Amino acid sequence: MNFRPLHDRVLVRRVEAEAKTAGGIIIPDTAQEKPQEGEVVAAGAGAKNEKGEVTPLDVKAGDRILFGKWSGTEVKVNGEDLLIMKESDILGIVG
Repeated sequence: MNFRPLHDRVLVRRVEAEAKTAGGIIIPDTAQEKPQEGEVVAAGAGAKNEKGEVTPLDVKAGDRILFGKWSGTEVKVNGEDLLIMKESDILGIVG
């Protein structure tokens, strides 16, 4: 991929939503909520502090993360729908 986020931003691919409920009911695409879990595709170098030093990010490419419902900006890179968000929008890394 020829895209590298700048500073403290990360590029995220959403994980596919489950098409069935635990009880076996199939949910149509129009009724599904967008998942709040994703995989980091690329990460920036880090944010600069007041002294100009770069603080590295806690996430790296390949990490599985949780993020807020309205986090990030949807973009299309190489024909794929992805999200760009700041590291502060990430709630945590999934084990």
